[in-house]
Amino acid sequence: EAIPDRWDTLHDDGDLLVINKPSGLPVIPGGGFLLHTLTALLEPSGARPVHRLGRFTSGLQVCARHPTTRAELSRHFRPGGRYRKVYQAWAHRVPGLELGQPWTVSTDVVERQHPLLGWIWGPEPLEREPIRKRLSARSEIKLLDRHAQGDVLAVTIETGRPHQIRIHLAQLGSPLIGDPLYLLNREISARATPGDGGYLLHAWQLNGLNQLGGRVIEARPPAVWNQAF
Repeated sequence: EAIPDRWDTLHDDGDLLVINKPSGLPVIPGGGFLLHTLTALLEPSGARPVHRLGRFTSGLQVCARHPTTRAELSRHFRPGGRYRKVYQAWAHRVPGLELGQPWTVSTDVVERQHPLLGWIWGPEPLEREPIRKRLSARSEIKLLDRHAQGDVLAVTIETGRPHQIRIHLAQLGSPLIGDPLYLLNREISARATPGDGGYLLHAWQLNGLNQLGGRVIEARPPAVWNQAF
């Protein structure tokens, strides 16, 4: 499958660069990707990513050219920082969640056994099994739209745990539709790894950037979302 190498630029003032990253494009080298990454493609422009979206997460990716700007932005992207990022997620129906209703999910992200990777982060298992480590995590979800195929959710994370959105939705029994790893009934696939795609997760809104006057910047979800419903 070809790696996408084009994106929409949402803001560029010569220092701060905000793009709408396509799903499938890795941000940094790793996992067999060296040159086909956002970092490498941005190199001629002098911009570098400030934070990192997962390869198959589309949407708002903030970059900067000056090291001092990158350091300042990075500080506020950490948990407890000034910036607030909202994701859109297409998930299995969340029972009991009503339109516009906010829910807080505060279950731990736990480390469970996996036949390919040894240990892997996931939701609390329904059945008793070994857990090596646990991390506290907090997310807020809100129902934006409901279809026969599933729910469109707005998700805000207050902690930056590994695969937190995917895991918290799986914890609710409503994993991302198409997620090959985190399945229904809080199960984890024995054949998939965290880097596998197939789900729809999009970094949708961001506010708090001084360079934008604190206004909300928004990235339109990919066209495939319209085809999904």
